[in-house]
Amino acid sequence: MADVVFAAAAEQYKDTIESAETARITQTVQTSENAESAATAETAETIETADGVENAERAETEASADGAETEARHRRAADAGDTASMSVLGALLLRRGDLAGAEPYLRGATADGDRAAANNLGVLLHQRGYPDEAAGWWRTAAVAGSAAAAHALGRHFRERGDEPAAEYWLRQSAEQGHALGAYALADLLEHRSDVGAERWLRAAAEQGHREAAYRLARLLERNAADAAHEVFGRPGLGPRADVEPAAPRRTAGADGPVAGPDHARGGEAEQWYRQAAARGHRRAALHLGAILEQRGELKEAGRWYLMSAKAGEARAACALGFLLRDAGDRESAAVWWLRAAQDGDGNAANALGALHAARGEQQTAERWYRAAMDAGDVNGAYNLGLLCAAQDRTAQAEQWYRRAAYAGHREAANALAVLLLQAGDPAGAEPWFSKAAEAGSVDAAFNLGILYAGRDEDRTALLWYERAAAAGHTEAALQVGMALLHHGEEQEAERHLRCAAGGGSAEAAFRLAGLLDARQPPPGPPALGEPLPEKTECEEWYERAAEQGHRRAQVRVGMLAASRGDVESAGHWYREAAESGSRNGAFNLGLLLAREGSEREAALWWTRAAAAGHGRAALRLALLAARRGELAEGQRWCARAVELGPAEVAERAARLREALHQELTA
Repeated sequence: MADVVFAAAAEQYKDTIESAETARITQTVQTSENAESAATAETAETIETADGVENAERAETEASADGAETEARHRRAADAGDTASMSVLGALLLRRGDLAGAEPYLRGATADGDRAAANNLGVLLHQRGYPDEAAGWWRTAAVAGSAAAAHALGRHFRERGDEPAAEYWLRQSAEQGHALGAYALADLLEHRSDVGAERWLRAAAEQGHREAAYRLARLLERNAADAAHEVFGRPGLGPRADVEPAAPRRTAGADGPVAGPDHARGGEAEQWYRQAAARGHRRAALHLGAILEQRGELKEAGRWYLMSAKAGEARAACALGFLLRDAGDRESAAVWWLRAAQDGDGNAANALGALHAARGEQQTAERWYRAAMDAGDVNGAYNLGLLCAAQDRTAQAEQWYRRAAYAGHREAANALAVLLLQAGDPAGAEPWFSKAAEAGSVDAAFNLGILYAGRDEDRTALLWYERAAAAGHTEAALQVGMALLHHGEEQEAERHLRCAAGGGSAEAAFRLAGLLDARQPPPGPPALGEPLPEKTECEEWYERAAEQGHRRAQVRVGMLAASRGDVESAGHWYREAAESGSRNGAFNLGLLLAREGSEREAALWWTRAAAAGHGRAALRLALLAARRGELAEGQRWCARAVELGPAEVAERAARLREALHQELTA
C-alpha cells in the first residue's frame, strides 16, 4: 500500500528530480543542468510535467547501452565514496522508484555538498511523506543555484497557501531559464490576473513547454477578443439560432476560438496553438482546427481535428463529424459523432439526434436528444420540444420547451411563447417573449413587435421591430421600413427596405421599388426606331420581387415593360401574375391579347378578373358583348361593373347599360 502512495507522489513530483552527473565538473556550481526531460505527458487537467533529472538521461543511456555493467561501475564508484557516482546512481534509482535503494546514495552525496543530490533527496522525502524535511533540502539546493529545486520549493509553498514565498522561489527558478519554473510562475500570476503572466508563459513556451504554448495562445486570443470589444463595442443581440431539430449548434466549445480585429495577436495565438499541437497537445489541436475551419482551410482543419479526436478530445470528434457531414459523408460523420457522444459530448448527441430525425427515426432521435440533455446540453431539451411539436404532441413540446427555457435557452423561451400564443394565452406568452428577447433572441424581439402591434401599441412594437432589424431580421426590417414610410421618413425607410430586400423579402423589394418609382418621372412612349431604354433600379427591384412570386410586382414589371415597348416581357409577367390569381394581371393580359387580335383569349382572362372583383374587366366584357350584338349579356356585365366600380367605371357602365336597354326595347 505504501508503494502505491509513493508512486502517486512520485508522479506528482517527478519533474523535480535532479541528477548529479555535473558534479564531476564541480561540487559547488553545476553548469550543465537539464531542468526538463524530453519526455512529457499531458494529464487529464492538461498539466505538463517532466522529471527534471540533471543529466540522468546520460546515465540511463549508458545503462541501456552497456547493460548492468555501467550501473555496476557507478555502484562500485559510489560505494568507494565517489560523490558524483553516488549522486548519479541515487537519481537513477529514484527515477526507477527504488526509494530505499536511492536514499543512502543521495544522503551520502548530499553530505559531500552535492547540490543535485540535495534536490533529489528532497523529492524522495516528499514522496515518503515528509514535505517539511523535503522543503529543507530543496532550500539548500535552491540557495546553491538549483533551478529545479527552486521550482519544487515554489510549488511546495503554493500548496501551503504561502503565495509570496511561492512567487519568490518560482521567480528564482524561472529567471534561471527553468521552463517548468516559468510555467508555474505564470500560472501563479495568471491566477492573480497579473499581466506578467504572459511573459513567463512565453518564456516556457519558447523552451518547448506545450501546455505553456497552449495557455499563451489562449491568453493572446482573449486579449484579441477584448481589443475587438473595445474597438467595436460589446456584442448585443446574438445571431439567430437554428430552429430545426436537424441543426444542432456547431462550435469547438465554450472556450473556442474567437475572431477579432487584432490580427497580429490572433496570428501569434495560432502559431502557439500550432506549436503545442505539433507536440501532441490535443486541445491545442482542437483550437487550431477551429481557427483553420473558420478561415475555410477545411482539409488542414480536418487533420488537426482528427489528431485531437484520436487523442480522446470529444469536441474535436464532434467538429470532425460536422466537417464530414458538410462534405457529404454522413456515415463517417455519424461514426465520429457517436464516438464523441459516448464520451459525453452533448453537441454530438444532438447532431446524432438531428441525423436520425431527418431520417424519420423519431424514437432514436429522441434517445439521442435525451442523451444530450443528460450530458448537460440544454439544446437536447429544446430539440426534444421541436421533435414533439413536429408530431403534434403539444403538451410534451411545452414541457421540454419549459425545461430548456428555465435553463436559459432563449430560443426555447421564444418557442414556448409561440406555443402559448397559439393556444390563446397572450398574457402567458409575453413574459417568455420578453425573456428570450432580452437574452438576445432576434425572433423573440420580432414576435414581441407583432404582439404589441396586435394591441395597437405601435410605438412599443416599433421599438422591438427596430431591435430585431438591427440584428439582421429581414421581416423586422420590412416592418420598420413600412412604419417609417407611413411617417414620411423616406430616407430611413429606404435604408431598412434595402436591408430587408437584400435579405430576401419580396415585399420589401416591392416596397423599395415603389419608393424609387415614385421619385422618377413617368417614361414617355419610345420613339420610332430608337432602342429600348435600359431598366431602371426600381424596375430591377420589381423584377427581384416578381421572380419571388410577388403578384403585384409581376403586374408592375409587366406595365414597365409595356411602357418600354417590350410586349413579350409584358405578356410574360402579366401571365405569371394572372395564373397566380392576380385580377390586375388577368385584366392587363386581356388588354395585351386584345391589342394583338386575340379577343377570345382576352375575354377568358377578363372573365377571370371580373369574377375576382375587377370592375374594368366587367366593363370590357360588356363592351365586347355589345359589339357582338349580345345585348342581354352586355347588360349583365354592365350591372356587374356598376356593382364593382370604381365610380368612373360604374358611371360608364350605367350609361352603356341604359343604351343597351333602349336598344333592346326599341
